[in-house]
Amino acid sequence: MNVLYVIRNVLITVHTNRKIMNYGPYAPVLIFAVVSVLFAGVGMLLSSLLRPSKMEPLKETTYECGEVPIGDTRIQFHFQYYMFALIFVIADVLTVFLALWAYSFSTMSLYAKFLMLVFVGLLTIGILYALKKEEILWI
Repeated sequence: MNVLYVIRNVLITVHTNRKIMNYGPYAPVLIFAVVSVLFAGVGMLLSSLLRPSKMEPLKETTYECGEVPIGDTRIQFHFQYYMFALIFVIADVLTVFLALWAYSFSTMSLYAKFLMLVFVGLLTIGILYALKKEEILWI
């Protein structure tokens, strides 16, 4: 706890160009970021040190629920699956932003409303282009 107190006091009294910048409210965020990066780094380091390094032939095969694979197990997926996923992500982002904009529409400036229309227009053009380019009739 003493280390956290020292870090907090250092962040509060950072001097830049003879101005005191108050970073005190952001000290917990900085501490959380440092701890999370260290936790991830230590976890990756420990997993690389503790894992078995000898590769066995069974490890190099594709896992098929205990069955021995027959033939080539590496297949190429159709592009339409990726296109469907991209269209879903675009529609999902559009839905989230439209819900937020609808909530604050009355307080938005005219410029913000214009930017909202540009954003929606670009996403709509992207979806229409993807549908026309691939002629996805099964969606």
